[in-house]
This record gives sequence, C-alpha cells and structure tokens, in this order.
Amino acid sequence: MEYRYFGNTGLKISKIALGTQTFGWGADEKIAFALADLYVENGGNFFDTANIYNDGVSETMLGSWLKDRGMRHNRIIASKVFFPTGDGPNDTGLSRKHILQSIDESLSRLNTDYIDLYQAHCWDSSTPLEETLSTLNDLVRMGKVRYLGASNYSPSQLEKALMTAKIHGWDTFVSLQAEYSLIVRSTEWELLPLCAEEGIGFLAWSPLAGGWLTGKYRRGKELPGDSRAGRGDRWDDLPEQRAGNLTWRVVDTLVSIGEERGVSPAQVALNWILQKKGVAAPIVGARTVDQLSQNIECTLWSLSAEEKKRLDSASEIPLPYPYRFIERYTRKR
Repeated sequence: MEYRYFGNTGLKISKIALGTQTFGWGADEKIAFALADLYVENGGNFFDTANIYNDGVSETMLGSWLKDRGMRHNRIIASKVFFPTGDGPNDTGLSRKHILQSIDESLSRLNTDYIDLYQAHCWDSSTPLEETLSTLNDLVRMGKVRYLGASNYSPSQLEKALMTAKIHGWDTFVSLQAEYSLIVRSTEWELLPLCAEEGIGFLAWSPLAGGWLTGKYRRGKELPGDSRAGRGDRWDDLPEQRAGNLTWRVVDTLVSIGEERGVSPAQVALNWILQKKGVAAPIVGARTVDQLSQNIECTLWSLSAEEKKRLDSASEIPLPYPYRFIERYTRKR
C-alpha cells in the first residue's frame, strides 16, 4: 500500500481509506472485524466514521475492534460531528455545547482517549463560525483531537473558515471530505483547486456513487428492488443526472475498460480517482470481505492515459457560468 502526505501535515495516510458506515448496517460485528483486519493486512491505516452512523454503532464496533486488536498508535481514526444525535433542540449542529458533548461520546464509543481527525460534518449556518472554530481549537489544546477537518463545505465556506482560524491563531482545518466520483465532478470546479492551493488534504466520499459505479446496475435492466438505487436512497435528488444518460455513459465505459483489463468496474472507478491530482484518498466502504478485497486491488495497477481520457469524456458535463467563461479566456501556463 502506498502512503501519501495528508495535505500540508506531516501525517501519512494509506491511499485507500476505509469507510465504516456499513458497520452495524450491512456488516455485523464479525464481518466488521474481518473487514478491518483485511484492510490493515493490506497496509491500510485510515478509518473514517461519524457519531451518527447507525446511531453510533459504527463507532462502537470500530472501538471494539481497536480495543481487541491494539496497536492504536498505528491507526488513524477520523470521526465527525454535526447531524442530530437525539431529539433535543441542542442535539445537533456545531454549537460549543453539541461539539463538547459529542466528542466525549465518540471517545467513549471508540475506546480511545483521542481522535486523529475530527471533522465538522457539514456547514452550520445557525452557529457563529467563531464559536465552532474556537471550540474545535480547544479540543486540540485539550489533547482530545490531533487534527481538524471539514466535510460538505462550499468553497467560500471553507475559505472563510481557514481565514477566520488564521486571524485568531487557532488550529484550522487540514482536510476536506467531499463527494467526488465519475458522476459527481463539480467538486473539480473549485473545491479541489482550493484544497491544492491551501494545502488541504482531500478525501473523496462516495467514490462509487452509492453503488452506481460498481457495474451491478446496467442500462436497460430493472434496478434490483433491494439495492440502494432500487430504493431511491440518496439519488432521488438528481434522478435525471444520476440515473440518466450521464450515468449510463459512465457505467458503459467502466464495464468496457474493466472487461478489457480483467478487473471490476469498481476498480476502474477507484483507480480513476486515485490518479486525480490533489486527492489524498477515496473512502471505500464494503459490506463483505470480498467487496473490500476486490476494491483494494485497484491500488495494484494504473489506468493508461487513453483509458483516463475515455472516462473523462464519458463523465464530462458542460461547465456552467462563470466557470465556462473563465475557462474560455484564462491564459494557460
């Protein structure tokens, strides 16, 4: 497994991050342990979870594995805070109260006295930014957190957070976790360039677009009723784009390249992200050991320039204004 520096930090993370959202959902504790073991055996060191994943069960299972297997110093544990953890009016958001309550609950579930990367799970427009950032800075000072990260921020929101922390001399975000895949490429318009410019480590969530890029959905065939796509999970916001011509063009190209190379479409999709400049790691989840094993194999080979061009072309969408205008008239170095 190759390791990459995490943004401008001195931290090195494996080029594949293991997402544990399936722990307690598609994977029981026995399978969760097997997935974590396989990941570590293949050189993986970065585990991503969140306090809301399966009502905290994801953190609990990961914490049980950490306690049982030991070697905590060799594991990089990332968690998140923002979304509701209860029915109370203060059980959500990035207020000082909710953050301080959530960090202690996460530490308890994870069986650890510190979290390596603590991420604001989403921008909170209802809490003053200074309140959020000063509280996160305090967590670093307390030793409960090593690094801070953001997730699901717009470019302007991320830049504002970075500048605010810098002005006050607070620890600031060293990473951004955002959706990025062959059918969600708007991340390239500003977020990826901003992260590169500011030295922010970029983590891609849903690199397989919730299963759309695994090859299990094919053009002209009915979606399996028990699948995430069949249930309409998450993709009901943009059905024409996600499940329309763009998606099928991408799927057809993935399947074609996969058949030519003798690898799975999922490996092709992950390899494409691995070769994108500025990406520290895609976050890969799995419900079975076989799924994870196959996905990890994407690190053993590389797409050719011609194959990358085919994928870029199949997934390309027209730039909206002002990106289209700027792209047309910007001088090239």
